[in-house]
Amino acid sequence: MESTGRAQAARDRVPRIDPYGFERPEDFDYAAYEEFFSTYLAILTRRAIKWSRLLKGGAGVQKSMTLKRYIRKGVPLEHRARVWMGVSGAQAQMDQNPGYYLHLLQGEKDDSLEEAIRTDYYSPSMLGLKTDQEVLGELVRTKLPAVAALMDSHGLLWTLVVSRWFICLFVDVLPVETVLRIWDCLFNEGSKIIFRVALTLIKQHQALILEATSVPDICEKFKEITRGSFVTECHTFMRKIFSEPGSLSRASIARLRERCRARLLAQG
Repeated sequence: MESTGRAQAARDRVPRIDPYGFERPEDFDYAAYEEFFSTYLAILTRRAIKWSRLLKGGAGVQKSMTLKRYIRKGVPLEHRARVWMGVSGAQAQMDQNPGYYLHLLQGEKDDSLEEAIRTDYYSPSMLGLKTDQEVLGELVRTKLPAVAALMDSHGLLWTLVVSRWFICLFVDVLPVETVLRIWDCLFNEGSKIIFRVALTLIKQHQALILEATSVPDICEKFKEITRGSFVTECHTFMRKIFSEPGSLSRASIARLRERCRARLLAQG
């Protein structure tokens, strides 16, 4: 009864709409979130002060080890647009091509341009998406062989359990604050961050996943691991993604992508 009352009190205090404009899901744990945010707010305040000092003067955002360290610890909401534009290279492109975006909006639809900017994650064949799911499978086979063996024993393809992770970049999969922290690093360090997040989720919950005894059971376990305090507590979660998976270089990811893509193309 006491826990029910505490949960209702938290529901009354925490807004139904989050700070980013999204409605919280029906099964949202308001009490757990309130407990987490009471400590996370202090972290946000400290980080905001440090970021304001770093960005003082309005100069452009330049990549550096200091900036990388700051980004891994989280970009405050008020600085995200500027930082994302800077580290992704978008701001440089805008500065080099003034008025280009407005020209595109006002001009006729250009199908060739649309095709050029669409990655092969979202092409009709989804070759990029399929490749990266295969890459994850290879990484799991190396780093978490028991999970790979479970998947193989049931003939379960990775696309059935992780396609939403990749195609949505964890949006509507993980809590929004955690997703934004992931995107902070994704814009700065590239797509290897996706694999770090996926491997961390799987490694942290390996024992739970290995309890599965059927394909539906495995699929359900992979849904379960994207919920709960581990993913809600984004500051701790982000520290984990840089320690749990171990070494994961861009070069190794590129080699795996090349191999997996060739295998998929050979299969037709």
